[in-house]
Amino acid sequence: MKPTDMIAYAGVAAGLIVAATVMLSFVSSSAWAADAPPLMLARDGFFYVNVQTTKVGDKEYVSHQMYVEVRVPARQTHPYPIVMVHGGTMSGTNYTGTPDGREGWAQYFVRQGYAVYVVDQPGRGRSGYLTAAYGPTTNVERSNALPRFVAQEKYKLWPQAALHTQWPGSGEPDDPATVQLAASQMPAIADFASQQFLNRDALVALLDKIGPAILLTHSQSGAFGWPVADARPDLVKAIVAIEPNGPPFYQVEFKGAPDWFKQGTLALPYGITAVPLTYAPAIKDASELTMVQQDKADAPDLVRCYAQAEPARQLPNLQKMPILVVTSEASYHAPYDHCTVNYLRQAGVKPTYIRLADIGIKGNSHVMMLEKNNKDVAAVLAKWLDEAVKE
Repeated sequence: MKPTDMIAYAGVAAGLIVAATVMLSFVSSSAWAADAPPLMLARDGFFYVNVQTTKVGDKEYVSHQMYVEVRVPARQTHPYPIVMVHGGTMSGTNYTGTPDGREGWAQYFVRQGYAVYVVDQPGRGRSGYLTAAYGPTTNVERSNALPRFVAQEKYKLWPQAALHTQWPGSGEPDDPATVQLAASQMPAIADFASQQFLNRDALVALLDKIGPAILLTHSQSGAFGWPVADARPDLVKAIVAIEPNGPPFYQVEFKGAPDWFKQGTLALPYGITAVPLTYAPAIKDASELTMVQQDKADAPDLVRCYAQAEPARQLPNLQKMPILVVTSEASYHAPYDHCTVNYLRQAGVKPTYIRLADIGIKGNSHVMMLEKNNKDVAAVLAKWLDEAVKE
């Protein structure tokens, strides 16, 4: 081959390589874009609210603060932002991604035209921990997630656990998705009642700063959401309670077959929270709430609910906004979330209750925002918001 021919050949070959590279890049980027196009934001940042000072000896320390991450879409089509509050042992990362690397609910709702605020609870994650203000911490074992979220179908601690199919991995302890979830679990304030007061105050401060918003809570933070809405009923435009902390009054311990359930400690003395709520007729102390327990559960796979003795006191401030309670098919909340819904209804509140399995979304655990079909669940929430929140 002549040198000139070699040059020409090299040029053609280089051109083919470039063309192939461009084509592969185009195919690759097109596939990526079809799954998750670029997120167009007008703002992406963070700030802190409820910053206070605690004096320890002769020194002053920052305390009580709540980290808030904000994403505002370039095209905001909904006037009320969504404030997303994570549950126990977790942080705001529950909403900003999944253990297998997909987008989370924060990005989903930004794509729907909502501004989104994602918080880290006081004393958790990026909100900092001051022992003098919060007391001792509690931590969770690495294996904590296995029987509760990841591989519950193998442990079968509650009747519905065997229905779990949506975890995005094998469920084995060393599976990458399992490791990511375990790594995301964090130390927390040991006293649950203290957490409820701290988060109530921080979330109220956030609403006072940003104005009217939709409050989305999960699990533990359900106990924070009710008192926030009670304190600021004009600022909470809706509550989306994803398997809120419960059931009313007493916690439930899971034993496995055949007895399944054991009554735990009194964790929610005001029925759905440890924080005083506005009841009518008014009460000065939680001891004035008279509770009764069902003689028989509604079904063999459900707990016996606690309620108020009749005539039941009302929760007038929680009657002022639409409320959605969502329960998945396989979660440890499946045996008792109906108790929370019944308690609200007895108190004059009119929550919408969606059992995901009833609308064809099956196999989810308690951490449904992290699972394979997290977008399907988010779509249910978005549809309800479109119908329930009047703009």
